[in-house]
Amino acid sequence: MTDNASRPSTDLPTAWNPAEHEAELYQRWVDAGYFTAEADSEKPPYTIVLPPPNVTGAMHMGHALDHTLMDALTRRRRMQGYNVLWLPGTDHAGIATQNVVERELANEGLSRHDLGREKFVERVWEWKETYGGKILSQMRRLGDGV
Repeated sequence: MTDNASRPSTDLPTAWNPAEHEAELYQRWVDAGYFTAEADSEKPPYTIVLPPPNVTGAMHMGHALDHTLMDALTRRRRMQGYNVLWLPGTDHAGIATQNVVERELANEGLSRHDLGREKFVERVWEWKETYGGKILSQMRRLGDGV
């Protein structure tokens, strides 16, 4: 009779927890240079300029779908030997950000006119500083190669 108590368990977990692996795996991809284009590469270039989401605080399912498609395209080209650049942006015109800040002001009983142009622009920049990196962080959590 064998003693099973001294053997390590070979049981698989009952549930997969991707959070235990995502950050480490993504960092390995970054460290390996998978998401970095080389300016002097002899490989044929392939570039996607990311239609920028607005700095409104969070991505939505439409963003996730677009990013999944672009991620698949860039990964395929990378595997085909292309020098791939997926260039992200975070706000193209500021209109959606302006709307979010105006709603925030309305909740405080104020309007942009109450603040005046300089103070309002300052408030928009504060919003951008607070939430601007959030979307890029969410993109990386999706596994986007940006």
